[in-house]
Amino acid sequence: MSLEEYQRKRDFSKTPEPEPKEKAKHENIFVVQEHHARRLHYDLRLAMDGVLKSWAIPKPPPTEQGVRRLAIQTEEHPLEYANFEGVIPEGMYGAGEVKIWDRGSYELESRKDEKIVFHLKGEKLRGRYVLLRFKKGGENAWLFFKAKEEKD
Repeated sequence: MSLEEYQRKRDFSKTPEPEPKEKAKHENIFVVQEHHARRLHYDLRLAMDGVLKSWAIPKPPPTEQGVRRLAIQTEEHPLEYANFEGVIPEGMYGAGEVKIWDRGSYELESRKDEKIVFHLKGEKLRGRYVLLRFKKGGENAWLFFKAKEEKD
């Protein structure tokens, strides 16, 4: 994937969203943006491969174990989007208010096609988290949940 889909969906002369720059080396950052679009949802973004890998979560992200959330993988976003807050104008893709709900760094434990395990270090989300493909939910469906901490 690349940022082509992100660019195709947006008119940068009308939206305050950041235009992608060249892929840059990134730190392991994450951000969760509260997005008041047609329906309120939360966008989880993990910096990987020079972009923000992105998932839309229809309900608030889990802060404790035992809570699983559906997470629909969406188009990749540029790293600059990690700092974006603002209002996407009516008529634009994703129209509505975007606010940062949580942000911080993460440590990748493992990454496979079907499962990503990482440790979040944010203000609200802290600890070991998992994104697990949810095949019954469709091609882009994942489950997002807080996992048990592994003992050494």
